[in-house]
Amino acid sequence: MKTLEERFYDFAVVPVVVLHDAKDALPLADALVKGGLPCAEVTFRTEAAEESIRLMCEKYPEMLVGAGSVLTIDQVDRAVNAGAAFIVSPGFDPEIVDYCLSKNIAIIPGCITPSEISQAVKRGLTAVKFFPAEQSGGVAMLKAMAAPLTMVRFMPTGGISMANLKEYLSYDKIICCGGSWMVKDSMIKNGEFDKIQQMTSEAVALAKEIRG
Repeated sequence: MKTLEERFYDFAVVPVVVLHDAKDALPLADALVKGGLPCAEVTFRTEAAEESIRLMCEKYPEMLVGAGSVLTIDQVDRAVNAGAAFIVSPGFDPEIVDYCLSKNIAIIPGCITPSEISQAVKRGLTAVKFFPAEQSGGVAMLKAMAAPLTMVRFMPTGGISMANLKEYLSYDKIICCGGSWMVKDSMIKNGEFDKIQQMTSEAVALAKEIRG
């Protein structure tokens, strides 16, 4: 059985999804699976998130589905009860992190400073989200911060696309990249799931080319 971090590394790219209507959950999951990327971080920004996670996990048990943009303990509970395999928070919230650790729930907190990463290290975490990645200095910033923090690896999210994916995935401290370019809001709303499948396949192919 592979660890969560190993599965993330294998995926290389994690689609960050915003679903406004749970009816789109299964067509989207189908597109991601057929595109070769059975993974999704469903953001808890909408009322449809909880039901969407439940539907995806029930219909596609092979998928690695998690909850993103988690801001409260209540959201953690709702996401996990729906089937979420991991929790992602936009920032480092000690209350949420400690709660997840106490419940043995996989948590990837957002960190953009050495101080925040140090708090994660103290708690035994070995992977953190770097968000917003591009706006916070990108790979150059990551390399500068990672030098003294050798035990941590990163999941950068924010401003990542096919254009700069190679720059990120070529750095060995990066497990995977979160991205929404292949699952854009407008594409989901317009039912362009064939396009999502195609763009997902392209992302998978590029990731394999980069990592070999």
